[in-house]
Amino acid sequence: MADTPPRLRSFPPVADPATAHTLILGSMPGVASLAAGRYYAHPRNQFWPIMGALFGAGPEQPYDARLQALMRAGIALWDVLESCERPGSLDADIDLRSAQANDFADFFATHPRITRVAFNGGTAERLFRRDIAPQLRPLELIRLPSTSPAHAGLPAGHKLAAWQAALCDH
Repeated sequence: MADTPPRLRSFPPVADPATAHTLILGSMPGVASLAAGRYYAHPRNQFWPIMGALFGAGPEQPYDARLQALMRAGIALWDVLESCERPGSLDADIDLRSAQANDFADFFATHPRITRVAFNGGTAERLFRRDIAPQLRPLELIRLPSTSPAHAGLPAGHKLAAWQAALCDH
């Protein structure tokens, strides 16, 4: 009998209800992030370098300072899934039968200024559009290239340009 993968739990949202206008959603933190207890902790993930270029929240800053910089810029962070079973870090390995979404109805009720959701990759977008978006008020939904090291086919400069066009033009 095959071993059941561990049940993984995501982090609480990082958001300031008074300033958040954009929510960046991943699917579920990877192994390195879960071990560190921090969003996007894998050293080759491009998330923090991109956030550094856009909002001064780069990896050279202490983690709490990065989160504060994002909140000052009106950016909130969270994941689509509250919990799931998944061996390793790849989104493709998420057992969708085990996937439990976060409580977005409550989140958006307490963060009414958020009008835009940016997805860090395709899995987050697919799960959100399928399971969550139909029950929510209209929101602008934007898929961005994944910052994951598993999505290395797109150069970092192209990822930065896509994220900048989506997040800095409003």
